[in-house]
This record gives sequence, structure tokens and C-alpha cells, in this order.
Amino acid sequence: MKNEIEERFEDWKGREAIPGKHGGIGPASIACVVEVMENIVFVANGFNFVEYFMSSMHYSPATAANMVTNFMGTTFLLTLLGGFIADSFLTNFTTFIIFCCLELMGLILLTFQSYSPKLQPESDKTPSTLQATILFTGLYAMAFGAGGIKASLPTHGGDQLDRGNPRLISRFFNWFYFSICCGSILAVTIVVSIEESKGWFWSFTISAGTLALALLIFMAGLPFYRFKSPTGSSLTRITKVIVSAARNRNKSDLDEEMMQSLTSTDEGISHTKLKCLDKAMLNKNISAIEVAETRTFLGLLLIFFSTIAMNCCLAQLSTFSVQQGMIMDRKLFGSFEIPVPSLVVIPLLLVILSIPLYDYFGKGISSDISPSFNLNRIRLGLALSSFSMVVAAIVETTRKYVAVHYDFKISVLWLMVQYLMLTVADTRASRGSDKEQAPAKRT
Repeated sequence: MKNEIEERFEDWKGREAIPGKHGGIGPASIACVVEVMENIVFVANGFNFVEYFMSSMHYSPATAANMVTNFMGTTFLLTLLGGFIADSFLTNFTTFIIFCCLELMGLILLTFQSYSPKLQPESDKTPSTLQATILFTGLYAMAFGAGGIKASLPTHGGDQLDRGNPRLISRFFNWFYFSICCGSILAVTIVVSIEESKGWFWSFTISAGTLALALLIFMAGLPFYRFKSPTGSSLTRITKVIVSAARNRNKSDLDEEMMQSLTSTDEGISHTKLKCLDKAMLNKNISAIEVAETRTFLGLLLIFFSTIAMNCCLAQLSTFSVQQGMIMDRKLFGSFEIPVPSLVVIPLLLVILSIPLYDYFGKGISSDISPSFNLNRIRLGLALSSFSMVVAAIVETTRKYVAVHYDFKISVLWLMVQYLMLTVADTRASRGSDKEQAPAKRT
């Protein structure tokens, strides 16, 4: 939006940032490297947890799946907390450091538990109170940490680049998504394979070591970063606008000067929808920019709510689909057994290949994309996620029928179809979320 809240950038000593010395492509690239390593940790454990809870902690399949979805849901909900802290009180750099240390402490706690037999339940029992306390403390320390990282790291990378160059910003987020996919591939191949061959202790140890290295790499860029001073959270401003509009709903309309200020704030925003918010400007402490920001945020809520069902489908990749694969025939090329999470590699490779191709060939067409293009991407993602559940139901029905009537395990490769459809659905919906229409802040 035009006339956005003024942004001020500083170096690590609190002095005004110098263009060419602070920020730029190099420091932004560090965020991409760190994201690869952090996502290795998050994705590997996200896929491994359901088996860990069943085999080592002796929870039932239903309880294990529920624990994983609670962990994932908590992680992504806590991105709101991380964004609020970074916007209102701390820089994105400081927020990342704090939450990364928190996730690392959770991993260390889980590593220690996986190493000590005394902290694990006996073969025929569920965890004791102490054992469960250690497990859930480590698990939710990871959730808090990962949530804060996901809120602060991409924004920190974007802050290193010139906001006046939207093409450069767009390319950064394309390559940041590329980093997410690379981390996911390494997670579901290398780390998952280590877990199957070496055990949980080594899996958690490698995860903790990888995250610690990511933290050191991120901190090494300190002299080259530029830092944006906190200017307040969007959620605070949006709440203030809504409350003010509600209080002033019965008052007279805005005068001509206020209407002129509102309509000139941003030519790209429709001023015919949610006109009830305009009366918030009767409060002299609320600006036209804040009203426009609130209108945009409320318009995006419908898109947000529409993706909830899709994310319920995506949760099956790390829960039910993993449990399915564990009782299917995983042998390939003779005696080699493929880890179930590794089935997502082929879809992720397709995504990875598409990003540099789009970055290279998309320069000439990106400006010609119609406003409905990104919404159509989201619609495609939602449709594919629905069809993937139909496919998953057919595969599970077939698996059970063959197992009961023929005492035979069907190949785990049957799961590839739903993995492919869900991965493409997630990609389409994620890339279809047009950040150009989002509020200036995350929270």
C-alpha cells in the first residue's frame, strides 16, 4: 500500500543501515540456507513422530496420530505469536535466535529421553507421568520454537532486500520456497533412513546438530544484516479499527476530507466493500492506512478459512499415510525397503524443478497475470486435496480387502498417488496466496 507505516533500518550496533554494506542478496541468501537446515529438522521429526510414539512410547495408532496433528497445529498457530513479538517488541533476528534456542532445547530433551531406557516405558506399558512430562515438554518446546522460526526467518530475509523492487522480493520468496522443498527432501531421505537403520537416538542427535549449525550460520551474518525497528502489530491496529467502527456505527458519515484521504490511500483496494469500517476514522487516532489494512485483512480471511480443510488433508501425510505404509509391502529392487515418508520425494523434486523454470521463464509473463490467477491456483489446490482423500479411501479399502481375503500386502507405491496429489495441492495453494494483497505486517 502507498503511504505505509514508515520503516527504519539499522545495523547491529543501532546505527542507520548503509545500502550496499548492510542487507542485500547475500544476507538474504543466508535465510534460505538456514531454512534448508531448519526444515530438515522439522519435516524429519514431523514424519518420524507417529512411529516414535507408537514403537517407543507405546501409544495407540489413533493417539499417536492425534499427538502429531496437535504438534503440527500448535506449531503453525504459534507463528502468530512469533510474528506478533517480532512486529511489536523485537527484531526478526532476535525473535529467530530466541525461538531457535527453544526448539533446540526441545530436541536435546527428546534426544536425552531416547538415549536413556529409564525415561522410556517398558514394552507393555504407556509412559509414566515423568516420562510423559519429559516427552510433552520436549515436543511442545519444539512446537513453540518452530512456530517462531516460521514467522521470523522468511520476513528477516525479505527485510534485507529493497521493497521498491517487487520483482526481487518475489524471486526471494520463490527461492525461499525452493529451500523449504530442499530441506523436506533431505529430511525424508537421509534423516528418515538414519532413523530406520540407526535408531531414534541418532535421528534426534543429527536433528539437534543440524539445528545448532543453522543457528551458528545465521548468527555469523550479524555484521551484514540490516534490522527493521518494530512498529507494532497489524493485529493490534486491526482490532483497534474494528472496535472503533463498531462504536461509531450510529454516528454521521465521514466528511469529504476524510473520504478523500481514504480513497487516495491505495488505488488497488476496493472501497465499496466493508464500508462500515470507514466510520473508524471518526476516531482521530485511526488513519486511512489502518482502515485500508483492516479491509484487506478481512478480505483475506475467507481464503484463510477455505484452506483449513486442505490442511486437514495434508495432516494425513505424516499420520495415517505413514501408518498405512508401515503395514504395506515396502520392498523395492529385491531386499531394499523404502521408508514411507520418502514417497514424497518425487512430488517434491517436481516442485523444485518448477521453481527455477518459473523464475527464468516467468519474467515476461508475471506482469500479465490476471487478478484471478492466484485464486484459481488456490481453487486447484483445494480440489486436488479433496480428490486425494478419495484416492486414499480407495487405496485403503483395497489394502484391507486384499489383506483379509488373500493374506497379501499390496505395494507401498500405491500411496504415491495421494502423496503426489497432496504435494501439488499444497504447492498450488501456497504459491497462490498473493502476498501483494496482504497487510504490511504479519500479525
